[in-house]
Amino acid sequence: MTTSTTPAIDSARAEAFQGRLGSLLNDSFLALLISVGHRTGLFDRMCELPPSSSETIARAAGLHERYVREWLAAMVTGRIVDYDGARRTYQLPAEHARLLTRAAKGDNLAVITQIVGELGKVEDDIVHCFRAGGGVPYERYHRFHELQAELTAPVFDATLIDAVLPMTGMLDALRAGISVLDVGCGLGRSTLLMARAFPASRFCGLDLCADPVLRARRAAAEAGLTNVSFERGDAAELAAPARFELVTAFDVIHDQARPAEGLAGIRAALRPGGTFLCVDIAASSNLADNLDHPLAPMLYASSTLHCTAVSLAQGGAGLGSMWGQELALKMLAEAGFRDVAVQKLDGDVFNNYYIAR
Repeated sequence: MTTSTTPAIDSARAEAFQGRLGSLLNDSFLALLISVGHRTGLFDRMCELPPSSSETIARAAGLHERYVREWLAAMVTGRIVDYDGARRTYQLPAEHARLLTRAAKGDNLAVITQIVGELGKVEDDIVHCFRAGGGVPYERYHRFHELQAELTAPVFDATLIDAVLPMTGMLDALRAGISVLDVGCGLGRSTLLMARAFPASRFCGLDLCADPVLRARRAAAEAGLTNVSFERGDAAELAAPARFELVTAFDVIHDQARPAEGLAGIRAALRPGGTFLCVDIAASSNLADNLDHPLAPMLYASSTLHCTAVSLAQGGAGLGSMWGQELALKMLAEAGFRDVAVQKLDGDVFNNYYIAR
């Protein structure tokens, strides 16, 4: 005869968790409405206005007042917007505006909230994958390249030329003229910035997806840049003869279907003495060491909903965005890189900067 015992319930812990779930539900919905506020320009208009009525705010943003009024109610109760009940006026505090408006550039966290809604669109696909295996192809993420470009553009603009590339020790070579490959270039922001800054060098952007490559080519033509090209391809299929003195990969290796082969392909594409700049998520490969990581829940969640899924859709390794520094160093060594330094950039809590030679 077997007996079962019901574990004792810690009422204080249960109550605390109930409060945690309540906060989570409120914040989840607020994240969607912050995304709406960003996309409609409401935050940008409110930071220009004195305390104002919903009618004035709607008029300034060119929007329908009834929707704006309901949105404002969520913002007020979410402690994002201040409200004067006597005057019925709303104001976006300056301390909040510096993190929610386009004027904040790289500090604008409202940009990131757009990803919540975008990833929510593939929930049915992800649930299916949990049950049947496989993954979700890139094509299902309709705005992902656009959102990624919006998220990284101010960071690239502020740091790529003056702070990130100097880590490689390649500035003199870039000015003199070398060949550079930008792996996983997306819409080509990083590639185009480098091509504009170093006209004597030649740049090639490589991406798996056809649409971003076409859009990057149009951007290059519109900018009148003749030292840059964009190709559709997979880093795992790169091979000798080596053509490049510098290869860059900005937050893309963990998405690859075959990351080990991709790193080996990058190694093969580098000329003797060449450098690989690999920028990827700053985390540990060990879950227990990420418990205090301030962004770990978001990063693991986005990895589940996107990074792991797109890799598995290609029959890949499903490395995930939180593959971590320990595994990154191991895989770089296995790919043939013997001299690897890990650097940080002030103000960037997301990434490690691997300089591999």
